[in-house]
Amino acid sequence: MGGFVIHENDNVEINTENAHKYARRDIAKGEAVIKYGFQIGTALCDIKKGEHIHTHNLKTNLSGCQEYSYNPEKTDNKSAEPVSIEAYVRSDGRIGIRNDIWIIPTVGCINKIAEAIAKKTGAVCLTHPYGCSQLGDDMRTTQKILSGLIKHPNAGGVLVLGLGCENNNITALKEVLGKYDESRVAFLNAQDCENEIAEGVRLIEALRKNAENDRRESVPISKLVVGLKCGGSDGLSGITANPMVGRLTDRLTSMNASCVLTEVPEMFGAEQLLLNRCENEKVFKKAVNMINGFKDYFISHGEPVSENPSPGNKAGGITTLEEKSLGCVQKGGHSVIRDVLDYGDTVTKNGLHLLNGPGNDMVAVTNLTACGCHIFLFTTGRGTPLGAPVPTLKLATNTKLANKKKSWIDFDAQGESDEKLFDLLIKTVNGRECMNEKNSCREIAIFKDGVTL
Repeated sequence: MGGFVIHENDNVEINTENAHKYARRDIAKGEAVIKYGFQIGTALCDIKKGEHIHTHNLKTNLSGCQEYSYNPEKTDNKSAEPVSIEAYVRSDGRIGIRNDIWIIPTVGCINKIAEAIAKKTGAVCLTHPYGCSQLGDDMRTTQKILSGLIKHPNAGGVLVLGLGCENNNITALKEVLGKYDESRVAFLNAQDCENEIAEGVRLIEALRKNAENDRRESVPISKLVVGLKCGGSDGLSGITANPMVGRLTDRLTSMNASCVLTEVPEMFGAEQLLLNRCENEKVFKKAVNMINGFKDYFISHGEPVSENPSPGNKAGGITTLEEKSLGCVQKGGHSVIRDVLDYGDTVTKNGLHLLNGPGNDMVAVTNLTACGCHIFLFTTGRGTPLGAPVPTLKLATNTKLANKKKSWIDFDAQGESDEKLFDLLIKTVNGRECMNEKNSCREIAIFKDGVTL
């Protein structure tokens, strides 16, 4: 066996070799099992000292919606010396850390045409299956996410490719899109031209020629928006990678940069820790509505709010959702929560934000990208090749994974220091490619909860 990690008030210890829990002392049936200093469930039977604790002898305590009280926590997030980054300044005042050319279809019917244009031009193609046969809020959700992507400052140019007969046709999408940089966004309806691929190539070439005039310049790090994400977590996620990201979050927000934490179902069981850090009662109420709203979503579909962790999480040593959540929320550090964003909203303030949305990796990275994140810190204990449209730094929770999947992983959170992670973040912001970019792993997925015609 490897070494063990123990928190002072815990009655479990974590084996660093397999990331699973073992009883630190005898635990009686019905007694709270404590990890990270908090209850992660209740013992189903008597557990002897040294015994393995997992799904066979530990149960969740989560149920439905709750009432919460606002107990503001005093945070002492001391200001750090700000640094400058090199970025592209856009016409709306936001910055981009990449100058890519993107193709965004309005509807899934046109995906293969978008891919053909991308193959000929080298543009990044962001396909999805929606944009037609949707109604009401479901359609507006698709339009909001696509609008956030179209306006994303990491794109030096965007070709919006429509079919022409879809619900989310270009005219309808423009009503939601609002004001945009006409030098940076082009539109093409495939049904309106004889050779849509040739016309798409022509428009991409014009967008690229315009983007070639863009130059990086020195800007304050306060312009940066960093997305916080975990996927394929294990029992070490809340011990190595997520706390490290949390310390970096505190450092970034102390420099007035912005960070965004999402995955609402992976806050269940740890939400009070976040609620206590809300800046004021208005933000607290928005956070409560977000938490209970997502619980209502589960309940409305006849699913328990504790329907998590995944099989991979369990194999990696995570037993209950409380345990997973207490590890997950550590990515937010101890910073004050300045705002709560709904799905499809855009970051407009500095500091730490909560973003409404599911934990599903592909949906979450799309949600974070559309809200304006320039780059992600993505922790993983099991490994994943998934990447967002923006740079997605993968942080392994354990050295074994970092060594095994060097083609996926950018950083070993178990074996490296906070300072090295900060240095890697700045280098990546300034142009260094991360593994998802090298591997051309850039995907999007849109949350759907409505009728399909």
